[in-house]
Amino acid sequence: MQSCKSCTDKDLICMYIHGGKERAFETLLNRHKSKIYTSIYMFVKDRDLANDIFQETFIKVIDTFRSGKYNEEGKFIQWALRISYNLCVDFFRKNKRRKTITPSEDFDIFNLIAAKDDNQETVIMKEQTYSKVRKLVDSLPQEQKEVVLLRNYADLSFKEIAELTNVSINTALGRMRYALINIRKTISEHHISLQ
Repeated sequence: MQSCKSCTDKDLICMYIHGGKERAFETLLNRHKSKIYTSIYMFVKDRDLANDIFQETFIKVIDTFRSGKYNEEGKFIQWALRISYNLCVDFFRKNKRRKTITPSEDFDIFNLIAAKDDNQETVIMKEQTYSKVRKLVDSLPQEQKEVVLLRNYADLSFKEIAELTNVSINTALGRMRYALINIRKTISEHHISLQ
């Protein structure tokens, strides 16, 4: 089943739904699990809860496949991200709160940024810059912060962000624009150097 890796998502889904090929689903899961888990974690900021929501997402995916209700309207990843996003929103609605996005001891999205082996001085400077950027992003209004994190750290397109957050692309772009304006304004007013 090595050939599964070169198959499209649509082919893998078809193999799983119509052929019962579990490895096709496993390939699909492995292909997208990092992006989906990261987007979940960005919202809940709790590793155990993110794992639970991730599992619940794929239970819903499998149930939809098995019930024959899956409709190939767009890309699989956007559909799966929409399910995970809705589960996150449902969780916060049930708990009547929305957690702020802050790093924890277990996980910090900024640590996922690839870095070459640098000397100690460069490492310290990068850590200070990341810390300053984290504070700037954390100071943004929730909707703006969400777009910045989804765009820059979950690597979603504005179209994907718009679909995920249930707003128009123009609204998503506007939130990013205002986020950048607010960050620049804060940098200017507080004379923050990112170098």
